[in-house]
Amino acid sequence: MTSGDHGEALLAGAALGALDGLSWPAALRVGAWLGAGAGRLGIRRRVALANLALAFPELPPGERAAILERHYREVGRIAAEYGRLPRLARAADDEVVVCVDGVDVVRARAGRGLVLVSGHLGNFELGAAWLTRLNPVDFLVRPLRNPAVDARVTRLRRAAGVGVISTRGGVKQLFRALQQGRWVTIAGDQDAGRHGLFVPFFGRLASTAEGAARLALQAGVELVVGTIRRQPDGRHLLAFTGPGTVAGGPTGENVRALTAWHTAVLEQAVRGAPEHYFWLHRRWKTRPADEAPPREGARA
Repeated sequence: MTSGDHGEALLAGAALGALDGLSWPAALRVGAWLGAGAGRLGIRRRVALANLALAFPELPPGERAAILERHYREVGRIAAEYGRLPRLARAADDEVVVCVDGVDVVRARAGRGLVLVSGHLGNFELGAAWLTRLNPVDFLVRPLRNPAVDARVTRLRRAAGVGVISTRGGVKQLFRALQQGRWVTIAGDQDAGRHGLFVPFFGRLASTAEGAARLALQAGVELVVGTIRRQPDGRHLLAFTGPGTVAGGPTGENVRALTAWHTAVLEQAVRGAPEHYFWLHRRWKTRPADEAPPREGARA
């Protein structure tokens, strides 16, 4: 660990500690204010506006900009919740999570392995932590570059009752967890580079990791999509869809079909609450090798 890593960990700890000392509603207000400040600073604004233009070309620029402003505030609220993740996950019914649509989809699968795919829509880590009420849950994570901050985040996840499996060599752990009847949650919506499958997302091909679909098919377990979004009063709505179905085993065609299915389900959820999706990531960064280059002056 470098001195810079340690410094970032101390700053992150101080920020989380300060917000954690506030009531939950007060922390949400401060988080929204901080998020709005990040928006005024223009942090990744060009990337986000370009993404919104690709996703919602029918909307006027002013309306897309308004979605982005609301998104910055929501990112701040989620950051403000992070330090109290264990308490939020264990809060009384309807106190933090007000409604769970399709809960019978997952409740009926308690005690047997299940792959749950989510995306960067709302406080998806809170959704994974809430699921531990129904069954043991493991979260597939990519370690952060700063090991001190990564260790702090890992402690928070485990305090919330969620197991952590690293993307660095965790394949055997994933299969073992499923064999033990645990649920594996995966955020499957970021650009997967040249190794991803190109499936439609908002009418445009997006490189998408095939891991969730392949894992479910190889392990012989079902795949369900889970999404979460905030309600106007600050509480969260959880929703589950599925399971996705294909005929047969882990063939390339089946993996692609299941990946396309869970991506389409996420798209519908994002369309219903676009301000809650993480537009700051270059979701359409990697393009198919055979795609024609954009015309000169056109937006990529």
